[in-house]
Amino acid sequence: MASRASAVARALDFFDTNGFRDRLADLVAIRSTSQDPGHEADVQFYLNDAIRPWLERMGFTVAIHPNPSPGFGPILTAERIEDPGFKTILTYGHGDTVRGLEDQWRAGLDPWTLTEEGDLWYGRGSADNKGQHALNLSALEAVLEERGGRLGYNLKLVLETSEERGSTGLRAFVAANAQALAADVLIASDGPRVTPEMPTIATGTRGTYHFDLVVDLRPGGVHSGHWGGLTTDPAIILTHAVGSIIDRRGKILVRDWLPQNGVPTAVRSVLAGCPVGGGGEAASIDPDWGEPGLTSAEKIYGWNSFIVLAMVSGKPDNPVNAVAPNARAHCQIRYTVDTDADTFMPALRKHLDEDGFGHVKIENAGIRMPASRTDPAHPWVKWTVTSMEKSVGKRVQVIPNSSGGLPGDVFVDHLGVKLIWIPHSYNGCKQHGPDEHFLKGPAREGMAAFAGIWWDLGEPGTP
Repeated sequence: MASRASAVARALDFFDTNGFRDRLADLVAIRSTSQDPGHEADVQFYLNDAIRPWLERMGFTVAIHPNPSPGFGPILTAERIEDPGFKTILTYGHGDTVRGLEDQWRAGLDPWTLTEEGDLWYGRGSADNKGQHALNLSALEAVLEERGGRLGYNLKLVLETSEERGSTGLRAFVAANAQALAADVLIASDGPRVTPEMPTIATGTRGTYHFDLVVDLRPGGVHSGHWGGLTTDPAIILTHAVGSIIDRRGKILVRDWLPQNGVPTAVRSVLAGCPVGGGGEAASIDPDWGEPGLTSAEKIYGWNSFIVLAMVSGKPDNPVNAVAPNARAHCQIRYTVDTDADTFMPALRKHLDEDGFGHVKIENAGIRMPASRTDPAHPWVKWTVTSMEKSVGKRVQVIPNSSGGLPGDVFVDHLGVKLIWIPHSYNGCKQHGPDEHFLKGPAREGMAAFAGIWWDLGEPGTP
């Protein structure tokens, strides 16, 4: 007789006998990067040849649509409608990856070949996001087999291929197809857990806001011997301007950028005791960096951060004896929904002017991905926690938003769904850089968790 326990066991058997590893290897081998030109056919192949037949075998009706924004990757939609009266679940993933960076991977590794070393599966897209959506669909396949081809609910999927280019076109596509994509909740996977060992649910994401700071003083460089000490150095002005925005220990000094009422009580409550870490050799937590008085979890999941992503003056790779004519810094704010992004640049302009940096220009300012959040106490969140804890046998940590960016706002704004993000990766996975990998322990737990979720959605008791 079909049972939840058997469905979870079936999914784990597929994982433990290397069925999932081999499936992931096939997906990683497809060079579906959206960031390097010349891979348009690979992106199309990923959707049409790798994903579409698999979904159709599971009873989905599949369509592949051109992106509303010319020059960006196509979007796959799929649906399994068992009864219009049933609840409808929406899931999401992205089949595109960042560029391969082939020359930067360590010896013995290739971004387009899955390489197993101990508990790690190396390969581009293994963690972001091929491994994550493929794992969820593999768990679904096990549940369908256990239930004899029925779920007891309707399921829809959006799989885009321009996420690594800011999900360009996705908002317009979802807005134009809101009726066809209507659902009760979004349950999907991307991003890292709070630690590798801690199953995690994120109910939103921080937004990303970018801008350039520019000091442009003269048409060209002037001799550093003849003019050094006499004429203004734009690099010095720019570094002092940045120093007026954030202090040497990472505290943001433009206080109008921050949540005006501090960390909300509901956010602080859910983050009490939340661990943060697992970056491995990639990074370390510096306890004295950032906003004083906040825990590490509050800093990354409940507060805003300012980062200088790039800064240049002159030609660092070929310096000459000249005072450079200009300097530029590309900056980013990661922000929660508790802050109005429309106030960022007016507040910065006022701050720079008051500090004597009126000649520092702000250019190319705007939101790349808006922030989003579902109330961590929402019934859908509590239901998912209960389901996951039953499957994995340990506590699940809820965070109000993940630290990175995802297009959850698109689905909230146009479909009105609640957000349940269940990440299967960890902070040290090296996504977006060389040596990206999927960690088998969290992946295996994710397989069990989603098998349980897909099963429980067909049972009484969902919100």
